[in-house]
Parts: sequence; C-alpha cells; structure tokens
Amino acid sequence: MGSEDSLRNLTVLIPVLNEAKAIGKVLDEVLNVGVPRENIIVVDGGSSDGTVEIARSRNVEVIPQEGKGKALAIKTGLKHVSTPYVLVMDGDYTYPAKHIIDLYKKIMNEGHDLVIGSRRFHSPVQTRIYRIGNLFLTKLFNLLFGTGLTDILSGMYIAKTEKLREIMFEMPHFSVESEIVAHVASTTGRIAEIPINYRRRLGEKKLSVKHGIGIARDMIRLTWRYNPAFFIFILGSLLLIPGLLLGGWVAYHYFFVGIKYYVKGLVAIILTAAGFTSLLLAVMALYTKRIEMRMQKRMDEIEQLIEEYLNRKS
Repeated sequence: MGSEDSLRNLTVLIPVLNEAKAIGKVLDEVLNVGVPRENIIVVDGGSSDGTVEIARSRNVEVIPQEGKGKALAIKTGLKHVSTPYVLVMDGDYTYPAKHIIDLYKKIMNEGHDLVIGSRRFHSPVQTRIYRIGNLFLTKLFNLLFGTGLTDILSGMYIAKTEKLREIMFEMPHFSVESEIVAHVASTTGRIAEIPINYRRRLGEKKLSVKHGIGIARDMIRLTWRYNPAFFIFILGSLLLIPGLLLGGWVAYHYFFVGIKYYVKGLVAIILTAAGFTSLLLAVMALYTKRIEMRMQKRMDEIEQLIEEYLNRKS
C-alpha cells in the first residue's frame, strides 16, 4: 500500500480559498505518499492570492467552485470524481498526507462507508476554547444522532463516492462535515475513526466562535431532517423544565407556607407528565433509528452474499 497502483481507486479532493502559503506543501505531500497526479482535484472557491497558480504548477487538476462555501466546493468536486473512493482534506497544511494510507486501508479492509481522521489536539496547535468547542459540538452530535464518535468536524475523511453523492449539501460553510456524518449515521451507520495528527495551519485562521454557533444550529436542523420524531419529542421534553419549577414552587408553598394552589399544581403535573412522556418517546425514537440501521446493515450484507453467490454460479 502506498504505490500509485494501489491508490488508483482513490481521488483526493482538496477545497481551497486563498491557501497560497500551504497548498504547494500539501500537494507535494499528497504526491509523495503515492497518490497519482491525475487523481488529485483542487476545487478553488475564488482565490486571489496565487493559490490556483501554485496548484497548477504541480500539474494537478484545478477546477473553479460552483457557488460559495465548503459544502458546494465538495459538491462541485464530486462531479469530477470517477473513482469508487474519495478522500477530502483541507488545503491549509493542518492534516499530514501520510494519514491518507491509513484511512484508505481502513475503508478498504473493513467496508465502511465513511472513515474519519479523528484529530489529536495539543497546545499550542489549537487554543483551549477551540478544543472545548469541538468537544461540545461532537457531544451534541452524539446526543442528537445516537453515535459515539470523537471528532465529527475533522476536515480529513475518506468515503465511498456513491455515498457522498447521496448527500444534498444544504448545510453551508463549516457544517458540511456534520451533514456528511449525519447522512451516513442515519442511513447505514457504517462509520469508523482512526487517530491522526493535527498541525498548525499555514495562513490566516478562518474558523471563529460564530461559526461554532452556526454548526450547532445546523446540527439541530439535520436532526429534523434525518430523525424528525426524535426532534419533536425532545422539544416536547422541554416541558419538564417549567413543570418541575412550577411543581417545586407549589410544593414549597404547600409544605412551608400552608397555601394550596390547586390549579397551578394541576398545571405542574400536566406539564411534568407531558415532558417526561416526550423524553421517553425521544429515547425510543433513538433506539428505533438504531434498529433501523442494524436492519439495513444486515440487508446489505445479505444482498452482498446473494451477489457473490450469483457471481460464482455464473
């Protein structure tokens, strides 16, 4: 693994926007690990700093992006991919190209639809607030989609090309990774991770706190798309908050003041019961989704066995 012949089934897709300080080094690394030159696609989002010229000097394909944002950059690049696997990585030098081989081995040997490079952060590469934000967003995603991942926002991952082409790419900018993971998690669930190193980027930093807030908002939108029952019930469970607060207020006045609030007590009971019921239904919706994914996985395995049997017969 690592020779050009072994990587013929892989396309490396690199979205860029003003990455002149990094793109040359990134492409040199990708070529050095054995990716064929014709299997590298740089999608440019309108760079004005010489990024395109540097990329073309490495004799790789450079295509202009349709629209704006990273999501549309990946969508544009997929139109030019003809291999069964595609690896996406940022062009800012943060992701060592040596991990391409590790990711490719993982998806080839184990049959996943998506393998994510889970970053190992350390100071001073990333600030504490960045690491906390990434941890919070990953935990939020795991809660909403019932996964157990460690880094859903990594900018280096490999996937089956056909699986990426199923995605609508409606989430803008930096939410595209969460949309990709949400789609795979909600359809087949065949996701794996491997640990990768993470370096300080070359060039101007583009991600900020406001982008993190936008990613959290988009995760909630993705929940509505892929598991609306869970989304509705988890909203209903919020009734627990006013129900318990009002119930505590009524109980305090009953036991310590001697005042009885019958109507408010009844309202508190109704709110609490509705919220608790919704919470139970939300948990059931998550488990139902997991059962659906396991059934889909088993059906895919049976279909594959049938195809192999028919191929042997023919």
